[in-house]
Amino acid sequence: MAKGLVYIYAGDGRGKSPAALGRALQAAMDGKSVVVIRFLKGNGMKSQDFLRRMEPEIKLFSFEKSRENYENLSEEKKQEEIANIKNEMNFAKKVLVTRECDLLILDEVLRLVEKEIVSVEDLKALLDCRQDADIILTGGKADDDICALADEISRIETWGPEGKAKI
Repeated sequence: MAKGLVYIYAGDGRGKSPAALGRALQAAMDGKSVVVIRFLKGNGMKSQDFLRRMEPEIKLFSFEKSRENYENLSEEKKQEEIANIKNEMNFAKKVLVTRECDLLILDEVLRLVEKEIVSVEDLKALLDCRQDADIILTGGKADDDICALADEISRIETWGPEGKAKI
């Protein structure tokens, strides 16, 4: 049986998550089931309300309890959220093993690796469960070890009005 493909949307620019959600819309319009799992964004995002209206074709999950972005949390709250994030990763594995979707989007999962919440080996083990589901990984940095996991990589950069990349 053919394995699903792994796509990475990485870079310092804005638009990685919207690009992944665009792929989710395309898949849903083609009659495919989509699961989106969001990391490190808190549960207070206004966009979640909009995305939830697309259920059952596109299912959205975030196990984080805080309404704030991860970076703004105290160390104690970060530890609580790390436990929630580990549960999210286990849920993602369950989704793949039970074939609950045709496309799984792990939004900002690459930032989990950057912050050493999840290892590259953890991510590889998760991807190995994919069977025929496609997976999209988004986040800031994708080093060589992460890029080796992908079938296709898109780098998203932000450009200024002069046409030069903002650094």
